[in-house]
Amino acid sequence: MKRAIISDIHSNLEALTTVMADIEEQKVDSIICLGDIVGYGPNPRECLDIIRSSCSVCIMGNHDHGAIYNPDGFNACAEQAIFWTREELQKPCDPVDVRDARWDFLGNLNRNYVEDKMIFVHGSARNPLNEYVFPEDVYHERKLEKIFAQIQWIAFQGHTHVPGIFTERPYRFRSPEEFDNVRELQPDSKYMINVGSVGQPRDNDNRACYVIFEDQTVTYRRLEYDYSATAAKIGAISDLDNFLAERLTEGR
Repeated sequence: MKRAIISDIHSNLEALTTVMADIEEQKVDSIICLGDIVGYGPNPRECLDIIRSSCSVCIMGNHDHGAIYNPDGFNACAEQAIFWTREELQKPCDPVDVRDARWDFLGNLNRNYVEDKMIFVHGSARNPLNEYVFPEDVYHERKLEKIFAQIQWIAFQGHTHVPGIFTERPYRFRSPEEFDNVRELQPDSKYMINVGSVGQPRDNDNRACYVIFEDQTVTYRRLEYDYSATAAKIGAISDLDNFLAERLTEGR
């Protein structure tokens, strides 16, 4: 089984279409999305439609949750973007059944997906929706001990937008560059694999990021896309902070 695992699209249509074209070239068997389809970016409707039609599994992210319910704990920039996203999803430019289908899709997303000894989440195996696991958490041994206790073999996750692999005992984090973007996994070890972000990278690399998982091997894919087009669309929307455009250029 060859799978593409994507996360954190954040309404970035240019990044998503670039990634989906690359996925098609990779001839995968299925696509799994780890959430945050919406939020921050200028094209929530289009991105939702692509994910709905393309992914065999999709997990709820905290921004997807915030669009349906309340954006609790969001900063002002993220909260404003979610309120704008809600309005965008309710626009009468699309038929009622299409609008309803998008809301139903978001509302029916699960918070995790478990298959064999793998768990797929947005945040962490301990708190699938909201928990961040940052590279510097390798120094928070108690935190990682509790999270790894919930993992049988692999936890695929997103949320931080920082790609890389955590291993336990000793707790370590390795960015994709440290293993040339390809990592063979051992069946008797445990891993947390952050697949990075399609639509808003934050590791000082502005290229879209996702992973291919096949035969116990994880391969990171980094792709250039027209971030300037996305940034221009954000800049033209008064309810989206210009910072959201600037960070696409810098990958932060």
